[in-house]
Amino acid sequence: MTRRSFLRLAALSLGGIALRPLERFVRLPEFPNAERLGRICAGKVDVMARPDSESQVVGALFEDAIVPWIKEVVGRRPMWLSQRYVETPDGYIYAPNVQQVRNLPNQALTALPNKSGMWAEVSVPYADLVLANPPGRAPWLENTTTPRAYYSQVFWVDQIKTGDGGQVLYRINDRFGSYGDIFWVAGEALKPITPEDVAPISPDVEDKKVVVDVTTQTMSCFEGKDEVRFCRVSTGAKFDAEGNPVDKWSTPIGVHNIWRKLISIHMAGGTTGGGYDLPGIGWTTLFSPNGVAVHSTFWHNNYGVPMSHGCVNARPEDAKFIWRWTRPQVDYDPGDLTVQGAVGTKIHVVET
Repeated sequence: MTRRSFLRLAALSLGGIALRPLERFVRLPEFPNAERLGRICAGKVDVMARPDSESQVVGALFEDAIVPWIKEVVGRRPMWLSQRYVETPDGYIYAPNVQQVRNLPNQALTALPNKSGMWAEVSVPYADLVLANPPGRAPWLENTTTPRAYYSQVFWVDQIKTGDGGQVLYRINDRFGSYGDIFWVAGEALKPITPEDVAPISPDVEDKKVVVDVTTQTMSCFEGKDEVRFCRVSTGAKFDAEGNPVDKWSTPIGVHNIWRKLISIHMAGGTTGGGYDLPGIGWTTLFSPNGVAVHSTFWHNNYGVPMSHGCVNARPEDAKFIWRWTRPQVDYDPGDLTVQGAVGTKIHVVET
């Protein structure tokens, strides 16, 4: 039975599901007790005895396994690849395949702070979802038997209810770019985002610019001549999955004005086999007419290496800084603003 057929069958038995507490499906698992954790974001990874691609394999982990993150170290890989590894209690894992996460459950709200809803960010390694309006519509749902929301994803919460067992549930969706899917999730998995969390940074500074260097895979923020933020990013990939050179995914070189900003959006594009479908992409700052943006990333940790379909993949904290620091300023509700003309902060994409 295909997943879509299963979801159609599930839709016919909604009455039965409604009689059972939803919280049994969305209750958070027990995660390792550590300040910093890592989530495996590839299908399968090897655990190595040393941070070296030629060292002994001492174990294997599969997607969504959660491990204590002791520290990131420099190891040895072929020179054209990232050299970073994550040290865990059981060995070393190649860092690009491990999303750094934390387990910070929240005291769930029992009512929305305003009638329209609120923005919220996933603050635990992952949380299971229950589709509220099956069958699923988005392509990503075809490829999973366990829909999940992952650390740092951002969603719109439009309803809160308390289950039969007393657990608070949030109803979440993609407010922009949505296929129409709506989910229930454990309320403690999401941290509410307040208007203060999206307030502009240094709004009185006029002379701002962002420089993205596709050669060094870095991004810098300048106020005048002063660099106020520096980070590693992943821009457009230079090769496809088979190792063939590609130009269509290049991040466009030149000077661009920011023309749209969203707190979160569902991103989809490309073709079968080479496409993408990603919900809850937080802190999206568009600067190219064809949809290229700086945005938060939860599906890899390969910053410093070209990875994207043209966008600038950034760590959640860096993408959020860019979103808050640049112009135009965006109101909390609706959390989306499009402007015309050269009024947004300039993003210089350079090749050194």
